[in-house]
Amino acid sequence: MISGPDGKLRCRWCSAAPEFLEYHDTEWGFPVSDDHRLFEKLSLEGFQSGLSWRTILAKRENFRAAFHDFDFDRIVRFTERDLGRLLKDDGIVRHRGKIEAVINNARRARELVKQEGSLAAFIWRYEPDAERLAKPQVASTSAESIALSKDLKKQGWAFVGPTTVYAFMQAMGLINDHVEDCVTRATVERARKNFRRPGR
Repeated sequence: MISGPDGKLRCRWCSAAPEFLEYHDTEWGFPVSDDHRLFEKLSLEGFQSGLSWRTILAKRENFRAAFHDFDFDRIVRFTERDLGRLLKDDGIVRHRGKIEAVINNARRARELVKQEGSLAAFIWRYEPDAERLAKPQVASTSAESIALSKDLKKQGWAFVGPTTVYAFMQAMGLINDHVEDCVTRATVERARKNFRRPGR
C-alpha cells in the first residue's frame, strides 16, 4: 500500500510512475462492456509483452490513432501498405509480430461477434467467481485466464497467453484486484455490482 496525494491508501504499483495514479483511480478494474475498448486492451496487453505498462500507456493515444481507435471492422481492411505504415510509426511499438497479431485478431474478433453477438458477451463468460479468487495481486494467472487464453488461441488469436489475459481481466473489471484497503477497491466493487453483464 501507498498513501496517495489525498492521504488515502492505494495499491503500491500506482506510485511507480506519475501517470499511473489516474489510471489506477479511474480505469483499472472498472468493468467494461464496449467491444472496441476490450479489443484495445487485449491488443495493448499483447504489445506490452516483454515491456513495461508505462511504455504502452505513454504511447496509448498514438496506438489509438494508428489503429483507428481499435475499431476491428476497420482494422480487418488493413493491407500490406498499412503494415508498412505502422512499422515506420515511431509513436507505437514497431514490432512486426505484434502488429500482425492485432490485424489477425481483428479478423478473429469480427468472427466472434458474428457467432456471439458481441466480443463482450464472449469474454464476460469467463468472469471468475469472486468467492474463489486468490488474495488481490498475488496471482499472475487463474483457471479462467488459462481457459480464455486457450479458447482464444483455438480460434486463431495471437499474443493472448494466460498471463496477458489475466492482466486484461484485472484491467477490464472481470476481477477486482485492488488490494483490500485501497480506496478505489470499494468504488470498483460498486461499479461491478451495478454493471450489467453482457449476454445475460
